[in-house]
Amino acid sequence: MNDEARAAGAPAVLERFDGTEPVKLWFCPNDELAPGIAAILARHWLDEHEQEIASRFLFERDRRQYLVAHALVRRVLALECGLPEAEAVIWRSSRGRPFLQKPPDGLPRGGRELDFNLSHAGGHNLLGVVRRHRIGVDVERLDRGDQGFDAILETFAASEQAWVARAAPGRPRDRRLLRLWTLKEAYSKARGLGLGLPFDAFSFRLAEDRGVLGFQPPGNDAERRWRFVELEPVPDVLVAVAVLADSDVPPALQLHHGFPWGRSAPRLVTLPEPAPTTG
Repeated sequence: MNDEARAAGAPAVLERFDGTEPVKLWFCPNDELAPGIAAILARHWLDEHEQEIASRFLFERDRRQYLVAHALVRRVLALECGLPEAEAVIWRSSRGRPFLQKPPDGLPRGGRELDFNLSHAGGHNLLGVVRRHRIGVDVERLDRGDQGFDAILETFAASEQAWVARAAPGRPRDRRLLRLWTLKEAYSKARGLGLGLPFDAFSFRLAEDRGVLGFQPPGNDAERRWRFVELEPVPDVLVAVAVLADSDVPPALQLHHGFPWGRSAPRLVTLPEPAPTTG
């Protein structure tokens, strides 16, 4: 890995952590929680709105994905802020982004602020938590097939379309497209804009293997800087993270694997330097 790629976003594993509160990620495949256990937890933890959504799914695999993902959210929020799983009140913005409603007396544990973001795809769930500002995360499976890839590519900026097209057809081209897609989703979710932010309004320049070499933000976000992380927690499952780059964001990220029952040590990863802004 060259120095440019490492500085731009290719993560390095830390041997120890300096004690400041890190950005935290939980990567949890559905198989980490047995279907019966997921259903029991959901019955006791999820609110009426979530229960109603779960009941709408036609296919059991989709229902299970939803139950595991939302049980994961409530379990992590309980660990992070001290609220019992069933008592956390989660509301959504007009664009669908979820937020934790803080009790009048504040959060019992971990400070006053907390933001989280959830993504799930093909049996894998990803949850990001940060104590200040916003976080956006996205997860995608490389073996999903080219489901709508041509249509997705057309939403990208011209320079990104050209970069994808230069890769060999098949897996190399799909990987390039999914790297861009996950980064765009993570940034859009961190902004809380969802589909309200056109994907050709901003663009990335990526290293060959992993890492953001340059970021051209949309016009309404030109003054801020962002850190972007690309990870592959298991083979062929791509993860992207976007967090604001300021002095309040700690220099490290914890990657937890599995449903948070035990106390297994997380993988510690350095956050890259802020992505250079391109014109």
